[in-house]
Amino acid sequence: MRIIQLNSEKQLIKRAIKGQRDAQRELYEQHASKMLSVCRYYIKDVHQAEEAMCNGFLKVFTHLSSFKGEGSFEGWIRRIMVRESISYLRAVKKLYFSEDGTIESNESINNIQSSFEVEHLQEMIDDLPEGYRVVFIMYAIEGYKHQEIAKELGISESTSKSQLFKARKQLQIRLKELNNYSYGTDKARR
Repeated sequence: MRIIQLNSEKQLIKRAIKGQRDAQRELYEQHASKMLSVCRYYIKDVHQAEEAMCNGFLKVFTHLSSFKGEGSFEGWIRRIMVRESISYLRAVKKLYFSEDGTIESNESINNIQSSFEVEHLQEMIDDLPEGYRVVFIMYAIEGYKHQEIAKELGISESTSKSQLFKARKQLQIRLKELNNYSYGTDKARR
């Protein structure tokens, strides 16, 4: 089954490179929902995320012949979407990364126990300042290393680490507030 799927994807790619619209449409339909989610991680507004995704797919189809089959096709598209989302943020929102602040070791965000929905977490991530959010997503969700983040965003590795620390710190605070509220330990509820 997996071999057939890989062969059919390779055939679709070959047909799409030749400009066959039905193959391009099928590749788009196979990957659009996942890639919108990737763009949505970076861009809060769903309409703007859709715009970035569409621009990303234009680049995918324009440069499809440069895909050499090394690694997964989905991973290749994902990298294009991440870059396109970051470019979109730079152009539209003037993405800002603060250089101040020191990195301190502190309670890990992973140590906080909470019963919250994925939507709550997405809201908390969306509420982070733009620079914090982008670095957090690239590191914690996309799996980039600080060196890669620095290169991709045009910042220093220490800025990347600082942004990640600050993002985690803000998320910790929000998670603690949510835990306190959820379990009735919030002082306002006493």
